[in-house]
Amino acid sequence: MVHPVLQKVTERIVERSRARRGLYLQRLGEAASHKPKRQALGCANQAHGFAGCGVADKSVLRDGQGASLGIVTAYNDMLSAHQPYETYPEMIRAAARVAGGVAMVAGGVPAMCDGVTQGEAGMELSLFSRDVIALATGVALSHATFDAACFLGICDKIVPGLVIGALTFGHLPAVLIPAGPMPSGLPNGEKAKIRQLYAEGKADRAALLQAESAAYHAPGTCTFYGTANTNQMLVEIMGLHVPGAAFVNPGTPLRDALTRFAVQRVMASTALGNDYLPVGRMIDERSFVNAIVALHATGGSTNHTIHLLPMAAAAGITITWQDLADIAAITPLLCRIYPNGQADVNHFHAAGGTGFLIRELLAAGLLHEDVSTVMGQGLSAYIKEPYLENGELVWRDPPAASGDETVLRGHGNPFQPTGGLALLRGNLGQGVVKTSAVAPERHVVQAPCRVFHSQEAVQAAFKAGELNQDMVVVVRFQGPRANGMPELHKLMPPLGVLQDKGFAVALVTDGRLSGASGKVLSAIHVTPEALGGGPLAKLRDGDVVRVDAVAGTLDALVPAAEWAARPHALADMAPSHHGTGRELFAPFRHLVSRADFGATIFADEEEMA
Repeated sequence: MVHPVLQKVTERIVERSRARRGLYLQRLGEAASHKPKRQALGCANQAHGFAGCGVADKSVLRDGQGASLGIVTAYNDMLSAHQPYETYPEMIRAAARVAGGVAMVAGGVPAMCDGVTQGEAGMELSLFSRDVIALATGVALSHATFDAACFLGICDKIVPGLVIGALTFGHLPAVLIPAGPMPSGLPNGEKAKIRQLYAEGKADRAALLQAESAAYHAPGTCTFYGTANTNQMLVEIMGLHVPGAAFVNPGTPLRDALTRFAVQRVMASTALGNDYLPVGRMIDERSFVNAIVALHATGGSTNHTIHLLPMAAAAGITITWQDLADIAAITPLLCRIYPNGQADVNHFHAAGGTGFLIRELLAAGLLHEDVSTVMGQGLSAYIKEPYLENGELVWRDPPAASGDETVLRGHGNPFQPTGGLALLRGNLGQGVVKTSAVAPERHVVQAPCRVFHSQEAVQAAFKAGELNQDMVVVVRFQGPRANGMPELHKLMPPLGVLQDKGFAVALVTDGRLSGASGKVLSAIHVTPEALGGGPLAKLRDGDVVRVDAVAGTLDALVPAAEWAARPHALADMAPSHHGTGRELFAPFRHLVSRADFGATIFADEEEMA
């Protein structure tokens, strides 16, 4: 039986979304076709569509009834997570031929690495890249020759962008195909220690680079539980992967077998056969509720408090931060994966992985089992783990008990009773806070604030010894309209040092931190943002600020009359609007919605409110 609060939130989302979802499904039905789409094209159009194919593939596309599979790929070999995709198109084409159809690369989408751009100007394009990826997906699929689509992407903004694009073409069956995490490298605890020593001036750049290179060392996804791996966890529990696909390492026979099977499943789901399952009908309100549960149960990336909203909106579904907060309050934390622990996703996978996790959440009544997935009806198919038996792909039950209870636990013995994400509201606006990596005694901080307009200014003040006291560090003018809402991870080492010295420290910002955020209490994504007249722009150095993750409040303790009369500070954002391509994104900064509507150019704020 589904938990009553989970059912109530689901019903609330269904009712709120009724009109938009109904219109979406109507349009999806109008776009569907029970004959190959390419046959409706003019002869010249169709000839262009298969001119580059080999003889056999051209024959299928010209005269046959086999399905045409469009591949949308985020391959580049600068990202370790996406480098394995170089060989996937040929593998997918071969699998499609076995299924009686044809696969073609429909288009590529950009894929930037937040690990490379952290603290650099390029990070100010990172969030906007999600919407660019959705737009590029639209261009790729606009040729209207495909009967299904598969999507190759893993990392931070890439999967959300691909999902938005896939749901926009919701009449097509779709599957996401991962490539898996790199093998474990330098343990996360050692990596974090070197970073903090470097921040204190006790380790040099050579030592830091050696440690980072030992941590990020091979093709595959980074192994900590940031946004990339949270993407994989969520889309698997949404049924957009085949079971157990998320965390199998690249370049292994099992990885290749899962890829071939994913192609088989999506090509069996086209309108040309008897089991038509368009992704826009497959994914519904329950699918997104399941994703929210998975986010909280695993201590996943706070970036998904932004990403899930436009992903759902692409399917005509309206989700709010309050929905996320209400589900977090009933969802136990079942995983400790760095930064919420010392293990990485390979350790999670070895301890039981997604199959174990889904079984435990279903047993607790915290997932909707009666959903559609690429496997067909029901999430129970995902209580399995894949393996090879005599070269054939088969599934078996996950272990009855966790292989490592420091990493993964059953629902009867959680690490903590709630998912560790809370919604904060007060006279400073509203934001989110991730508490799963923060010690309970640090869930409330009240102290004078220091106000900065960049993370570089915080670092300079830290190095000058100006921050050695109890303090709430405020970094404002970092919202989507100001500079694209960059992640601010250069703040974590110095703030961690201050906390280790015994000071009460918290962060308040209208910028972002992801699943890699650390042990310092952080009120993030604060909205309305400072540039748009948000109350963060009223703060002055020395104002006492209270960040209370227990009561869910975020306040400046300033007399009400003084607060109301105080003017908003201004900031010169021009340096963030030029160079490294940022001038190209002026339309995005103008159109982007607030963080609590997904910080997206696609949002209709009035409609979503």
